[in-house]
Amino acid sequence: QVQLVESGGGLVQAGGSLRLSCAASEHTFLRYTMGWFRQAPGKEREFVAAISVSGGSTYVQDSVKGRFTISRDNAKKTYLQMNSLKPEDTAVYYCAASNGPVRTSGYDYDYWGQGTQVTVSS
Repeated sequence: QVQLVESGGGLVQAGGSLRLSCAASEHTFLRYTMGWFRQAPGKEREFVAAISVSGGSTYVQDSVKGRFTISRDNAKKTYLQMNSLKPEDTAVYYCAASNGPVRTSGYDYDYWGQGTQVTVSS
């Protein structure tokens, strides 16, 4: 069982930056594809970004492309660097781990964190 804990959320003004971190409890973390999802109030959860096991392949949702970057290190952490934030980026952001390849559907992810709130003020 992989436990994921997100951190780094908070309140930021539009145009600002935040870096989210996701720490994994399992030493087999390096075998999982990692993803970030978000859910805004009254909306469905949506895919944000994902990174392959090796870190060599990433996929980012079009609406955040050029502003958000996903990365991972060997210390069991995955990151989401968010720049040029907009009020529409306001949501709870979730980290997730998958035994499969890079995918954009939440149904393909096996483990989830509790989420971290990101609020962007205008």
